[in-house]
Amino acid sequence: MNLTSLYLTSIAIIITGAIFLHLLPYFGEMGVKIGDFFCVAPGIDIILSYFMLFPLLLGTIVSQWNGVGVALVGEISGLWIWIFAHEWKHRKSPQKAKISTTLSQIFGKWRNHLAVWITALAIPVFWGVRLAEIVVYPPLTKLVNLPKYDAKEWVNVSRQKFQGLVGYDLIWCLYCDWMTGVWSLGTEMLRNVESFWCPIRFYSDKKCENCKIDFPDIEDGWVSADGTIEDVTKVLQTKYSITTNSSWFGHNDRKNRN
Repeated sequence: MNLTSLYLTSIAIIITGAIFLHLLPYFGEMGVKIGDFFCVAPGIDIILSYFMLFPLLLGTIVSQWNGVGVALVGEISGLWIWIFAHEWKHRKSPQKAKISTTLSQIFGKWRNHLAVWITALAIPVFWGVRLAEIVVYPPLTKLVNLPKYDAKEWVNVSRQKFQGLVGYDLIWCLYCDWMTGVWSLGTEMLRNVESFWCPIRFYSDKKCENCKIDFPDIEDGWVSADGTIEDVTKVLQTKYSITTNSSWFGHNDRKNRN
C-alpha cells in the first residue's frame, strides 16, 4: 500500500464507520442496543479506537511516521466530509443558530476555528488518561482496596441527543462530552491515590486553594505542611484501619458508613 492508498483508506475508514453508526437506528431494537453500547465504556473505547487509533496504526505499519502523518490527514479529511454531509442533510432545518457561528461572530472566524482545532492536540493526553484508568488503576483496587468505579457512568457520550447540534457543532460537542468524562474519572481516581499515599497539605497556600476543588481532602483531612510524619501516620491509621474501601476522606461511601 502506497501513501495515496493509505490516505484514501483512512478516509474510507472514517466514512464507513460514520455510515455504520447512522444506520444503526434502522435495524430496530438490536441496532439501538448496539448504538447504546458504543455510547458508553467500554464500547466507546472500541469505537473511538476504530476512528482515531486504527488508521494511525495502519499508517505506522505502512510507512512508520510518514504513514502516521498521512493517516492523520486522512482522518481529518474524512471528518470534514462527514461534517459537510451532515450539515447538508440538515440544511432545511428550521434551527439556524450554531455554536461555531456565534463564537465566530464574537471572537472572529479564524480565531475561533483555529482555537477549536488547537484543542484537538490534547487528544493524546486524554487517551493516556483513559489508558491509565484501564491499566494502572484497577490493580490498586485489589492491592490496597481503592474503590472501584463503573466507567460507563463517567466515560460516555449523549450530546448527540441534544436538538440543534449539527455537523461541526456536534462533532466538537461529542469530543468535549468524551474528554470531560475521561478527565473527571481520572480526577476521582487521583483523589483516592493522593489521600491514600500523601495526605499532606502543600506549603504553598495558593496551591492548596487552587487544588482543593479537585482534591477536597486538602481542607478536610490532610496534615498541615508544618506537621510531623507522626501526624501523617495517625491520619492513615484513622482513615484506613477500619475500612475495606480506601476511598478519599470525603467520598460518599464514607458518609454512608457513618
